[in-house]
Amino acid sequence: GIVMAKYKFVKEYEIKASVKMLYPYFSTASGLADWFAEKVKAIDPQTFEFHWDNEEHVGKIVAHRAGKSIKFEFVPEKPEDSKDASYIEFKLDFNEMTSTTFIKVTDYSWETDVEELNKLWDGLVHTLRETVGG
Repeated sequence: GIVMAKYKFVKEYEIKASVKMLYPYFSTASGLADWFAEKVKAIDPQTFEFHWDNEEHVGKIVAHRAGKSIKFEFVPEKPEDSKDASYIEFKLDFNEMTSTTFIKVTDYSWETDVEELNKLWDGLVHTLRETVGG
């Protein structure tokens, strides 16, 4: 049969805002709900429930460095997928010369259409920029 492989999409975006202002938009349920998902519910401090298109996905914070990076691993539908779980990671890097923050997005999932992924993330970051005014 066909071996399905996940795809790792990586893209960098620049936003005119400080890390201090931006980090809550990546690390809190209310912040993430402002741009990333339709609804985000904190189940516990490490576990969030993300709602997209009437579907719920549970993401666990598996790594985070305050103001620097955060990584959500998605609880797989099938237990055998847990060795190769989908994840989203955000890395933030402030550039003092331009007073902008670079956000590096890594989206590891079954979505392999690069054009779709670009459209998706460009749209999400556009919403984030409008939300923070950057």
